[in-house]
Amino acid sequence: MAATPRRDTRGIVDASGLMSRVRFRRHLPAEPLRPFLEHYWLIDWDLPEPYATHVVPHPSVNVVFQRYAGRPPFGEVAGIGLDLFSQKLEGRGRVCGVQFRPGGFRPFAPQRAVADLTGLRLPLEDVFADDGDPGALNGALEAVLGPDDEHARVAALDAFLLRLGPRPDPQADLAMALVDRIRSDRTIRRVSAFARAEGLSVRALQRLFAAYVGVGPKWIILRYRIHEALERAESEQAGRAGQAVDWAALASDLGYADQAHLVRDFTATVGVPPTAYGRG
Repeated sequence: MAATPRRDTRGIVDASGLMSRVRFRRHLPAEPLRPFLEHYWLIDWDLPEPYATHVVPHPSVNVVFQRYAGRPPFGEVAGIGLDLFSQKLEGRGRVCGVQFRPGGFRPFAPQRAVADLTGLRLPLEDVFADDGDPGALNGALEAVLGPDDEHARVAALDAFLLRLGPRPDPQADLAMALVDRIRSDRTIRRVSAFARAEGLSVRALQRLFAAYVGVGPKWIILRYRIHEALERAESEQAGRAGQAVDWAALASDLGYADQAHLVRDFTATVGVPPTAYGRG
């Protein structure tokens, strides 16, 4: 397991714009939780004018505790988002989130396939009601969102998750390992070849991903490509004096047949072509 949370901004559209307006931090969870979680993420803001943030979601389930100006605090389980996620931030607010590793959520809520959550944002009690006293969920809201000390918030997140589990599950371990290979190995481009290399049929691989990840392996391959392209575009935007991104070469590196296919997927996901995004 990583000794520190990752520092990249993959998936965040206009990362520099967001970071200039909010306090954004990542923290590692308690040791027993690390096999299942990417990290905790904490955001606080106090804005003189509204700002809309946009994220190309990771193939991860998130548990999110939220407090916005003029609204009571609430918590949600956010299944994997298939489309660009947008959120308007205004006034003062706070969000404390748990990003699970792809495949790492089901040991905490084994009663349903993770694909049943995909594209949905459900109240905590709808997902975890069978795992404990619903009143404890309300107490968790205050414990997580109340303290100004961020380490106290991290401790409250640890306590919330440790109360829920996790349950040992070899299939979850397998799903997490397979997604890690897709994320780290750019040569994985075809689901059939990947399944064969792992000693699985395509159908068995798809069933595993539906039950434990929430989306299919092909979707994950494509999403990690877009994250890579988005980060390259963001780096071009940040370093205008440097050399522009060679989008044709990047398309080849990411396994696209040509630049046009990369441009199509990027534009469909982010809303603008990569070259326009890179120019800001």
